[in-house]
Amino acid sequence: MTRSAIFMLVLLLVTGASAGVYAHESQPGTLELQQVDKDRYEVTWRAPIYFGQPHPARLELPRHWKTVVEPTVLLLVDSQVFRRVVIVGSQGVEGSIIRFPGLENSITDVFVRLNRLDGTTMTAVVRPSKPYTQLRGERTWYTTAGEYIGLGFHHILRGADHLLFVLGLLLIVKGRLMLLQTITAFTVAHSITLAMATLGYASVPLPPLEVAIALSIFFLGPEIVRIWRGETSLTIRYPWIVAFLFGLLHGFGFATGLSTIGMPKAEIPLALLFFNVGVELCQLFFVFTALALVRSLKALNVSWPRWAKVLPGYTVGSFGVYWTIQRMVVLLKVF
Repeated sequence: MTRSAIFMLVLLLVTGASAGVYAHESQPGTLELQQVDKDRYEVTWRAPIYFGQPHPARLELPRHWKTVVEPTVLLLVDSQVFRRVVIVGSQGVEGSIIRFPGLENSITDVFVRLNRLDGTTMTAVVRPSKPYTQLRGERTWYTTAGEYIGLGFHHILRGADHLLFVLGLLLIVKGRLMLLQTITAFTVAHSITLAMATLGYASVPLPPLEVAIALSIFFLGPEIVRIWRGETSLTIRYPWIVAFLFGLLHGFGFATGLSTIGMPKAEIPLALLFFNVGVELCQLFFVFTALALVRSLKALNVSWPRWAKVLPGYTVGSFGVYWTIQRMVVLLKVF
């Protein structure tokens, strides 16, 4: 009974956080300011495209910045790239505020990087709750590390498909030892492919990857129903194997939140480490929240109707089918 209860409660959190949006739309936008002269900067604004829909945010530069090379637009499969060259004036860029009107209507972050001629950099993550940033001097490594941890945490928190997969694993696993093995297997697997994708050793096109991730969620639905019926399977006996195999796919999905921000090579190890820390912290937060709900419901001795036992499996499977069809349509349009 507690499995059904926790599923319905946590599902409300997942679907509530993603209401009105598609799953896993957390690929960040990026803004890069590259200094080319004393008071001249090249501005590159990359706005993600999700399922054919343009990003709701737009770039708003300070009023005293003057455009000297007219903007160009490059349309890619997953984004629109806007470039222009501006003169910032004698006061420079320090203290200037850059805004992103419309970002508050999305669930995505914007990663901002300022590259100066002297080799120093400034990075910042702009969130929908605060859709602007102020340019300032170079920051300490631990401040930058905190930004990457936050980027990883929010990337998973806003990825309903990843959270639903983890929740499906929790509904299959029995016993603390098996739970530890399953979570560890999933962590190791997605860490491997996250590192491979970020370092450039492997890549997977985003549309097929999204379909595969949706199928992984659909796969768990029948397994949860089998548990309700008292049946068994390889997945039920050894859930860590499934967690590892599908974790490899999800790792490529996690990488979309990091590999698209165009990091300098020297910054990649730091970014990879702390982005992964953020991912793990979010997953652990989700798992501990789910377990705390189980303990609370046991203490309350809540009585649930019989249909609640089978609801989790069919709901996970239904979400998997919905996302699979949705993403197959996108895949067919792309190819």
